[in-house]
Amino acid sequence: MADNKKISLSKADRLKMFGRSYFLLSSFNYERMQNGGVAYTLIPAIKKLYTRKEDRAAALKRHLEFFNTHPFMANPIFGVTMALEEEKANSADVDDAAISGVKVGMMGPLAGAGDPLFWFTLRPILLSLGASLAVSGNILGPLLFFILWNIIAAAVKWYTQEFGYRAGVSITDDLSGGLLQKVTRGASMMGMFVIGALIQRWVSITFTPVVSQVKQQKGTYIDWDKLPAGIKGLREAFTQYAEGRSVSATKVTTLQDNLNQLVPGLAALGLTFLCMYLLKKKVSPIIIILGIFIAAILFHVIGLL
Repeated sequence: MADNKKISLSKADRLKMFGRSYFLLSSFNYERMQNGGVAYTLIPAIKKLYTRKEDRAAALKRHLEFFNTHPFMANPIFGVTMALEEEKANSADVDDAAISGVKVGMMGPLAGAGDPLFWFTLRPILLSLGASLAVSGNILGPLLFFILWNIIAAAVKWYTQEFGYRAGVSITDDLSGGLLQKVTRGASMMGMFVIGALIQRWVSITFTPVVSQVKQQKGTYIDWDKLPAGIKGLREAFTQYAEGRSVSATKVTTLQDNLNQLVPGLAALGLTFLCMYLLKKKVSPIIIILGIFIAAILFHVIGLL
């Protein structure tokens, strides 16, 4: 460790870790998830900051703990971790628990923010852009998606890593932990907000009981018996459907249709709150999963779902 001269991580050191972060999932395992990739990413910093073999071994052991987050959102955690390791190597009062606490406090919320940002927003947009060119036979379609996706991912990884590194330096100036608590609390709030907004997408409950059946007037639905045969009939059916005609002469209204008119996603939100309540009461997650599975089968058998 340093005695007098302060050891600092250069931009070249941080670039090495940025490149290694692409291999975060290379040693994924079901015991500690991404821990091997974390240790591999931080090796350049550990070698630069610690000269003694014992200190390097202790640092690697610190980062072989359980770790799991979105692979594109791990870099801000690496940035903060680098800054804390740098201060620890320079004899600052930073203990192992503080370094581990930062990683644990940030990996969950960032994982929740990474899925909607990359998988549910950026990827569909870029795929649609590339597909619009590909369907016309333009080779730029797949190339455009590949190039733009990797540029955006690299920019997010690098700039969030740099932001995390600078924020980590500020955190170490406040050894009482106030700033650290604000950073982790802000990340948690962001993650909870994103997860809450995605409940309707991830949780789907459909009540099938029929509330009413109303005979529709002629001209408001597709009269399948009067359509021409073959491809002309299909074309006419699609045309009428596009004009707003119903596919059936009877309009069926289910319980789910009424609920959707009142509060869309109400059942999904209620189930989420129920699971949160049970977890707060220390009910095992396995019991909750099995209970939902059994209840779904029973409700389907009696015709409720």
